[in-house]
Amino acid sequence: MKNTLIVILIFLIFSVISFLTNILGPLVPDIITSFDLSIGLAGFLPFSFFVAYGVMSVPGGLLIERYSEKTVILIGFIVAFVAALFFAVLPAFGTALFSLFTIGIGMAMLQVVINPLLRHAGGDKHFAFNSVLANFFFGAASFLSPLLYSYLVNNIQTGSADPFVALFDDLVSPNLKWVSLYWVFAATSLVMILIVYLVKFPKVELKDDERIETGGVLFKLLKNRTVILYFIGIFCYVGTEQGIANWTSKFLQIYHGVDPATQGADVISSFWGLITVGCFVGLLLLKLFDSRSVLVVFAIGALTALLSALFGGKDVALWAFPTTGFFLSIMWSVVFSLGMNSLPSHHGTFSGILCTGIVGGAVVPLIIGGIAELIGLQFAMLIMVFTLGYVLSVGIWAKPLVNNATVKFSELFSRKTVSES
Repeated sequence: MKNTLIVILIFLIFSVISFLTNILGPLVPDIITSFDLSIGLAGFLPFSFFVAYGVMSVPGGLLIERYSEKTVILIGFIVAFVAALFFAVLPAFGTALFSLFTIGIGMAMLQVVINPLLRHAGGDKHFAFNSVLANFFFGAASFLSPLLYSYLVNNIQTGSADPFVALFDDLVSPNLKWVSLYWVFAATSLVMILIVYLVKFPKVELKDDERIETGGVLFKLLKNRTVILYFIGIFCYVGTEQGIANWTSKFLQIYHGVDPATQGADVISSFWGLITVGCFVGLLLLKLFDSRSVLVVFAIGALTALLSALFGGKDVALWAFPTTGFFLSIMWSVVFSLGMNSLPSHHGTFSGILCTGIVGGAVVPLIIGGIAELIGLQFAMLIMVFTLGYVLSVGIWAKPLVNNATVKFSELFSRKTVSES
């Protein structure tokens, strides 16, 4: 590995991005209660965060070319630190929206930096392996963050002997214990600023096809049917992922009386945990089968699990919601790679456009919240049947220029025969 320290730092950054991004779902029921919000208004919380990705993904790519990777990463964490501290000191619905949007800006800046940096620091030959390992750290942080939320909310101001918990006894009010997570966000961002500042970064030279081009090339791609179709695919995937992550805890509270701070947090933790498990299972399947077939099967599995969760009993919902995470696990990478393999050139610009599709994580939860005001959350969450249906369709109509490399069963058999002889 070319620069082990930088690779480890990138894994750490992936974990922090995940921690700050995916804790919002378990917090939604508490935020609704604390600020006396309607479900429709609560939908603006994930919207505020993920719309920042739509705003910042392409400009973030341009910043890399003008400034050093280290500078952009530092700015991203400084923005996140200031935003988290602002809300921790002044907790209110308005400041929550501003804080989430600003943290989203910082996270979007980090996202566009770390992938080319990982390719350079770890080497081209190890990039695929390192990307999967980075996703493992991303999933692990998403698995752990709801557990930290549950631990803090259930132990702050209870006379706990834990010195870490005792720090928050005087910082948060009894009815806003969940705000302690924003103090943790601020502290985490500050620590990352110090770490990144002290680490020496290599100079990264972007390949021509990794650069984001503006002007004619960008507008040409925005008119390309293939680009639009895959943008919608990323939009629908992220919208589904965040729709489940942000509304599951509230759904379980409304329809099954589940405590968001205990069982609700555990379900969200399991959801992210199974996404991590699914990534590794998916790696094996993608070596054996065409990625389009795997995508179709996993999309059908996700649809089945989602419908079971929405219309089954409490026990069914408690396992079916996390199970959707397992089936969602391969969708981002498969849709993204199918898209990238469907254009012969301008992959850097196309990648920036696809990353802008993360804005689906803003729009879909907001739509669910708005529809829930009219017909209830259970039927509002059926919007994700349509988003999953579109992801399924990608596996049917996709015609990549390059298919994923697979190992034929006959090759496996012949290798086994040779080894035995």
